[in-house]
Amino acid sequence: MQIIFGFLAGLVGFYSLLIIIRIILTWFSGGQFGRPEEILARITDPYLDWWRQKLNLRAGYLDLSPIAAIAALSVAQTAFYTIAQTGRITIGILLAICLSALWSAVSFILGFCIVVLILRLIAYLINADMFGVFWRVIDSISKPIQYRISRIIFSKRLVRFTTSIIVSILVLTALLIVGGIVIQIISGILSRLPL
Repeated sequence: MQIIFGFLAGLVGFYSLLIIIRIILTWFSGGQFGRPEEILARITDPYLDWWRQKLNLRAGYLDLSPIAAIAALSVAQTAFYTIAQTGRITIGILLAICLSALWSAVSFILGFCIVVLILRLIAYLINADMFGVFWRVIDSISKPIQYRISRIIFSKRLVRFTTSIIVSILVLTALLIVGGIVIQIISGILSRLPL
Protein backbone atom coordinates (compact mmCIF):
# COMPACT_ATOMS: atom_id res chain seq x y z
CA MET A 1 0.00 0.00 0.00
CA GLN A 2 2.83 2.40 0.83
CA ILE A 3 4.40 1.79 -2.60
CA ILE A 4 1.11 2.65 -4.33
CA PHE A 5 0.72 5.91 -2.41
CA GLY A 6 4.38 6.76 -3.01
CA PHE A 7 3.82 6.23 -6.74
CA LEU A 8 0.66 8.39 -6.63
CA ALA A 9 2.57 11.16 -4.82
CA GLY A 10 5.26 11.06 -7.52
CA LEU A 11 2.65 11.06 -10.28
CA VAL A 12 0.85 14.08 -8.82
CA GLY A 13 4.19 15.86 -8.41
CA PHE A 14 5.05 15.20 -12.07
CA TYR A 15 1.63 16.47 -13.17
CA SER A 16 2.16 19.61 -11.07
CA LEU A 17 5.44 20.17 -12.88
CA LEU A 18 3.67 19.83 -16.25
CA ILE A 19 1.07 22.38 -15.12
CA ILE A 20 3.81 24.84 -14.10
CA ILE A 21 5.57 24.41 -17.46
CA ARG A 22 2.24 25.00 -19.24
CA ILE A 23 1.59 28.16 -17.23
CA ILE A 24 5.07 29.51 -18.01
CA LEU A 25 4.62 28.78 -21.74
CA THR A 26 1.40 30.84 -21.78
CA TRP A 27 3.42 33.89 -20.75
CA PHE A 28 5.13 33.83 -24.14
CA SER A 29 2.15 34.73 -26.31
CA GLY A 30 4.01 34.73 -29.62
CA GLY A 31 6.02 31.58 -29.00
CA GLN A 32 5.44 28.61 -31.27
CA PHE A 33 6.56 25.51 -29.43
CA GLY A 34 4.96 23.05 -31.86
CA ARG A 35 3.78 19.55 -31.14
CA PRO A 36 5.21 19.27 -27.57
CA GLU A 37 3.16 22.30 -26.53
CA GLU A 38 0.01 20.83 -28.10
CA ILE A 39 0.47 17.58 -26.19
CA LEU A 40 1.14 19.49 -22.98
CA ALA A 41 -1.98 21.60 -23.55
CA ARG A 42 -4.13 18.49 -24.07
CA ILE A 43 -2.83 17.00 -20.83
CA THR A 44 -3.06 20.10 -18.62
CA ASP A 45 -5.70 22.46 -20.05
CA PRO A 46 -8.78 20.42 -19.06
CA TYR A 47 -7.67 20.51 -15.42
CA LEU A 48 -6.78 24.22 -15.53
CA ASP A 49 -9.99 25.08 -17.41
CA TRP A 50 -12.07 23.32 -14.75
CA TRP A 51 -10.56 25.59 -12.07
CA ARG A 52 -11.04 28.69 -14.24
CA GLN A 53 -14.74 27.86 -14.75
CA LYS A 54 -15.46 26.92 -11.13
CA LEU A 55 -13.62 29.72 -9.31
CA ASN A 56 -13.32 32.61 -11.77
CA LEU A 57 -10.35 34.11 -9.94
CA ARG A 58 -9.54 36.73 -12.54
CA ALA A 59 -8.22 40.09 -11.37
CA GLY A 60 -7.61 42.40 -14.31
CA TYR A 61 -4.80 40.92 -16.38
CA LEU A 62 -4.19 38.15 -13.86
CA ASP A 63 -5.83 34.75 -13.69
CA LEU A 64 -5.21 33.35 -10.21
CA SER A 65 -7.09 30.07 -10.73
CA PRO A 66 -3.87 28.16 -11.60
CA ILE A 67 -2.66 28.90 -8.07
CA ALA A 68 -5.74 27.14 -6.67
CA ALA A 69 -5.22 24.27 -9.14
CA ILE A 70 -1.61 23.80 -8.05
CA ALA A 71 -2.57 24.10 -4.35
CA ALA A 72 -5.13 21.28 -4.78
CA LEU A 73 -2.47 19.10 -6.39
CA SER A 74 -0.09 19.98 -3.56
CA VAL A 75 -2.66 18.82 -0.99
CA ALA A 76 -3.14 15.53 -2.83
CA GLN A 77 0.61 14.98 -3.23
CA THR A 78 1.34 15.69 0.43
CA ALA A 79 -1.53 13.44 1.57
CA PHE A 80 -0.28 10.59 -0.65
CA TYR A 81 3.28 11.11 0.55
CA THR A 82 2.17 11.13 4.21
CA ILE A 83 0.27 7.87 3.74
CA ALA A 84 3.28 6.36 1.95
CA GLN A 85 5.60 7.34 4.81
CA THR A 86 3.41 6.61 7.84
CA GLY A 87 0.83 4.19 6.49
CA ARG A 88 -2.00 6.38 7.79
CA ILE A 89 -3.46 9.86 7.72
CA THR A 90 -5.57 11.59 10.35
CA ILE A 91 -8.09 14.39 10.02
CA GLY A 92 -5.69 16.66 11.90
CA ILE A 93 -2.88 15.92 9.43
CA LEU A 94 -5.24 16.44 6.51
CA LEU A 95 -6.38 19.79 7.96
CA ALA A 96 -2.73 20.80 8.48
CA ILE A 97 -1.95 19.86 4.87
CA CYS A 98 -4.93 21.89 3.58
CA LEU A 99 -4.00 24.87 5.74
CA SER A 100 -0.39 24.73 4.53
CA ALA A 101 -1.50 24.53 0.89
CA LEU A 102 -3.86 27.46 1.37
CA TRP A 103 -1.07 29.46 2.99
CA SER A 104 1.27 28.57 0.12
CA ALA A 105 -1.19 30.09 -2.32
CA VAL A 106 -1.71 33.19 -0.16
CA SER A 107 2.02 33.64 0.44
CA PHE A 108 2.68 33.35 -3.30
CA ILE A 109 0.14 36.11 -3.96
CA LEU A 110 1.61 38.28 -1.18
CA GLY A 111 5.12 37.74 -2.53
CA PHE A 112 3.96 38.57 -6.05
CA CYS A 113 2.32 41.78 -4.81
CA ILE A 114 5.50 42.75 -2.96
CA VAL A 115 7.58 42.26 -6.12
CA VAL A 116 5.10 44.31 -8.17
CA LEU A 117 5.16 47.14 -5.61
CA ILE A 118 8.97 47.10 -5.51
CA LEU A 119 9.08 47.29 -9.31
CA ARG A 120 6.64 50.22 -9.23
CA LEU A 121 8.73 52.00 -6.59
CA ILE A 122 11.92 51.50 -8.61
CA ALA A 123 10.20 52.76 -11.76
CA TYR A 124 9.06 55.87 -9.88
CA LEU A 125 12.48 56.53 -8.38
CA ILE A 126 14.32 56.23 -11.71
CA ASN A 127 11.62 58.14 -13.62
CA ALA A 128 10.95 55.22 -15.97
CA ASP A 129 8.73 55.67 -19.01
CA MET A 130 5.43 54.33 -17.65
CA PHE A 131 3.66 54.14 -21.02
CA GLY A 132 4.91 50.70 -22.04
CA VAL A 133 2.66 47.65 -21.77
CA PHE A 134 4.76 46.11 -19.00
CA TRP A 135 4.51 49.22 -16.82
CA ARG A 136 0.79 49.59 -17.47
CA VAL A 137 0.29 46.04 -16.20
CA ILE A 138 2.48 46.76 -13.17
CA ASP A 139 0.48 49.94 -12.53
CA SER A 140 -2.88 48.17 -12.89
CA ILE A 141 -1.82 45.66 -10.25
CA SER A 142 0.01 47.98 -7.87
CA LYS A 143 -2.45 50.88 -7.68
CA PRO A 144 -5.39 48.97 -6.11
CA ILE A 145 -3.09 47.26 -3.59
CA GLN A 146 -1.41 50.50 -2.66
CA TYR A 147 -4.73 52.35 -2.43
CA ARG A 148 -6.36 49.78 -0.12
CA ILE A 149 -3.41 49.52 2.23
CA SER A 150 -2.98 53.31 2.37
CA ARG A 151 -6.68 53.67 3.07
CA ILE A 152 -6.43 51.27 6.01
CA ILE A 153 -3.21 52.72 7.45
CA PHE A 154 -3.64 56.43 6.75
CA SER A 155 -7.44 56.60 6.67
CA LYS A 156 -8.35 59.71 4.68
CA ARG A 157 -5.06 61.57 5.09
CA LEU A 158 -3.09 62.34 1.95
CA VAL A 159 0.43 60.94 1.91
CA ARG A 160 3.27 61.08 -0.58
CA PHE A 161 3.42 58.37 -3.25
CA THR A 162 6.76 57.02 -2.00
CA THR A 163 5.50 56.87 1.58
CA SER A 164 2.37 55.04 0.48
CA ILE A 165 4.21 52.46 -1.60
CA ILE A 166 6.93 51.83 1.00
CA VAL A 167 4.33 51.37 3.73
CA SER A 168 2.42 48.97 1.44
CA ILE A 169 5.58 46.91 0.87
CA LEU A 170 6.31 46.81 4.60
CA VAL A 171 2.72 45.81 5.50
CA LEU A 172 2.68 42.97 2.97
CA THR A 173 6.12 41.78 4.08
CA ALA A 174 5.00 41.77 7.73
CA LEU A 175 1.86 39.82 6.77
CA LEU A 176 4.01 37.30 4.92
CA ILE A 177 6.39 36.78 7.85
CA VAL A 178 3.83 36.78 10.67
CA GLY A 179 1.36 34.69 8.66
CA GLY A 180 4.03 32.08 7.96
CA ILE A 181 4.87 31.77 11.65
CA VAL A 182 1.20 31.54 12.70
CA ILE A 183 0.37 28.95 10.03
CA GLN A 184 3.39 26.87 11.02
CA ILE A 185 2.29 26.86 14.67
CA ILE A 186 -1.34 26.00 13.83
CA SER A 187 -0.27 23.27 11.39
CA GLY A 188 1.95 21.74 14.06
CA ILE A 189 -0.92 21.68 16.53
CA LEU A 190 -3.35 20.21 13.97
CA SER A 191 -0.96 17.48 12.87
CA ARG A 192 -0.62 16.24 16.46
CA LEU A 193 -4.37 15.94 17.00
CA PRO A 194 -5.34 12.29 17.54
CA LEU A 195 -8.38 12.44 15.23
